[in-house]
Amino acid sequence: MSQLSTRHLLGIKDLTSADIQLILETAENFKEVINRPIKKVPSLRDITIANIFFENSTRTRLSFELAEKRLSADVVNFSSSNSSVKKGETLVDTVNNILSMKVDMVVMRHSSPGAPHFLARNVKANIVNAGDGTHEHPTQALLDAFSMREKLGDLQGKKVAIIGDILHSRVALSNIFCLQKLGAEVMVCGPITLLPKHIESLGVKVELDVRKALAWCDVANVLRIQLERQQIKYFPSLREYSLYYGINKKMLEELDKEIVVMHPGPINRGVELSSDVADSDHAIILQQVENGVAVRMAVLYLLAGVRA
Repeated sequence: MSQLSTRHLLGIKDLTSADIQLILETAENFKEVINRPIKKVPSLRDITIANIFFENSTRTRLSFELAEKRLSADVVNFSSSNSSVKKGETLVDTVNNILSMKVDMVVMRHSSPGAPHFLARNVKANIVNAGDGTHEHPTQALLDAFSMREKLGDLQGKKVAIIGDILHSRVALSNIFCLQKLGAEVMVCGPITLLPKHIESLGVKVELDVRKALAWCDVANVLRIQLERQQIKYFPSLREYSLYYGINKKMLEELDKEIVVMHPGPINRGVELSSDVADSDHAIILQQVENGVAVRMAVLYLLAGVRA
């Protein structure tokens, strides 16, 4: 069996192109499994996985938990809101206490960028980053790439526009790294206040006009406005943002081609996407959610093969 070059999934930046291809190919097999009448396989029957979430999450947490159960792993769920972290316990102590109960893998979401990397250096389990602050969200980028490949075939030379709040998005950074490693061209588009300084140094095109971005791309990956991460106002109002950057059905109909519309969720309907786009044939948003389980199964399965 081919193996990953790393024993952790901390970010797309750390993966090779071969690693990404291996994960996507393995996910194809698992997608076939989860569409069978009996959706379980015994692949991780002897593995215990702890889901440690220091930030709120619905899709990612459920998706990981379902992936773990489909692989027959034992699952422990930990939420910081009712834990000893509230009493001042450190991250490493918290995780080491969980590991002393013979846990093999940790899936962690944390508000601090770099928290999974810190953990990987200090504990013995495999670490999977389920999102660290505004830094990376590797499994989201992998499931996005998987969904694009399913719709378009090989991504070599395909044009992907990431539209919206790039500044506060961990999805954007992981997507840029992943798509470039698969040979796609990437453009970012949004208000200038929501684009990181020097973003073009990552080798992406920068566009401020959403209509031009849609005319250029094969895929529009639309990100939500992350008001919970914004300490100051980056634009006058949501209504104004929607007026200049919201995507509606009329805009798609004016294009001389079909494009694929994606969104990592949750959607702010009527802000970044109108309902007639979110629910249209252009959108593959629910396919992304379905593919998330298969991709996370692939990641956990492959990491179990490189346990120390």
